[in-house]
Amino acid sequence: MSNKRQIVLDAILQQGMLPLFYQDSEEGTIALVRVLYKAGIRVFEYTNRGEFALNNFKKLIAVRDQELPGLYIGIGTITNAGQAEDFVTAGADFLVAPTINPDVAAIAKKNELLWIPGCMTPTEISLAQQHQAALIKIFPANILGPEFISSIRDLFRGQLFMPTGGVELHIDNLRKWFKSGVCAVGMGSKLISQEVIEKGLYDELYDNTVLALQLVQESKY
Repeated sequence: MSNKRQIVLDAILQQGMLPLFYQDSEEGTIALVRVLYKAGIRVFEYTNRGEFALNNFKKLIAVRDQELPGLYIGIGTITNAGQAEDFVTAGADFLVAPTINPDVAAIAKKNELLWIPGCMTPTEISLAQQHQAALIKIFPANILGPEFISSIRDLFRGQLFMPTGGVELHIDNLRKWFKSGVCAVGMGSKLISQEVIEKGLYDELYDNTVLALQLVQESKY
């Protein structure tokens, strides 16, 4: 594994959670990331879920380089090679996908970047492994549940899993996930809700992010 891939993977493992969000506003996007960084986030996923995603992402990279040292910014919802190439060129530190696309995997490998594909079945997990997925996103987590990880982890010894979609900001839920064998959790709307985005509830986001980081560390053990 290349140095860059390992550094980003280690950052996710150490943080224990991967915040993710998208919003149209460039100004709002930057404000949210500044809050996340202030609260202690050092790696997060911006999702490619709107027409302004690429523009906002380029701006985020510029702001990061100017004022947010040590922050790794990945791009999510990458479903084809064109998207992957665009965001790699824009400076993405890693790629996250809801599905397994070998072309995206190949672009990540060519650029020595971490690629995190989404899987829902053992067959998909096996396919992701064939394309050297060091970390696999279990999605949608709220449908599969911690029991799914507990049931299949012995089939894939050593594989790193991260549930995304419906992980709760609650100690009991987080403990169930980590006990099942995951290495980190993805946190979207349960942490960065639409209300937080639309109303600019930055104090609430800061407090919840600090809490989430604390609960995740407690849940690991």
